[in-house]
Amino acid sequence: MAIKSPYQQHGVGRIWVVRAVVFALILFIGYLVFEFGRIRAGYDVIEAGNIGQAYENHIAQLDSEIIKLKQDVALLETNREVDRESYKEVEISLTTLQAKIQEQRDAIAFYRGIVSPSDGNSGLRVQDLKLSRGKAEREFNVRLVLVQAMKHDRKVSGDVNLSIVGDQNGVETTYAFVDLIPDEAEKAWAYSFRYFQDFDRQLVLPDGFTPERITVEVRSRTRSISSIEESFAWATSQG
Repeated sequence: MAIKSPYQQHGVGRIWVVRAVVFALILFIGYLVFEFGRIRAGYDVIEAGNIGQAYENHIAQLDSEIIKLKQDVALLETNREVDRESYKEVEISLTTLQAKIQEQRDAIAFYRGIVSPSDGNSGLRVQDLKLSRGKAEREFNVRLVLVQAMKHDRKVSGDVNLSIVGDQNGVETTYAFVDLIPDEAEKAWAYSFRYFQDFDRQLVLPDGFTPERITVEVRSRTRSISSIEESFAWATSQG
């Protein structure tokens, strides 16, 4: 039986250390992502700004760990006797860790939009609007996220109305959202929240219609909170 050199034994030992560190980091990040999911489900008692700062601190720590892990991977690559399957596991773990960090960065950006938006304006705003293809032909999914920026001393409520502008057989045409939703879908689109609220709705475009813009009108029924209207270019993501 071949006896492994001290360098090879050191390389194998390092693999197990790397695995343990990556596993511990993924468990810890999973807990943070779980807490973020709880907050999006309605646990808004945690101060959003403190959560964002905590995420930033953890990201800085995790970025340092990634640098170290990458150095370890580079060292392992120079040793041809290292188990290639173990090396692949380390690479997969790194990819998973980086994906988790990106989730946290997205969470930070989300909370910043609520606590301290870049333009410094308070009130209602559309934080996110995404369009993706549905299962059926000419069916699309609309994901809308509304937030109340900076001031959170009261709930804001009202309703949402969308309209889609495009080309219908060579003629510019506008369709109201209620004219495009499936027959069984709820026509009313009400909202009520203190920090944020997200929605997923479906629509079906008419034959011969090419969408170009989508306008979001968020009408407020809360005193001192103004209604808003924003227009976006029609762009779908994969899905």
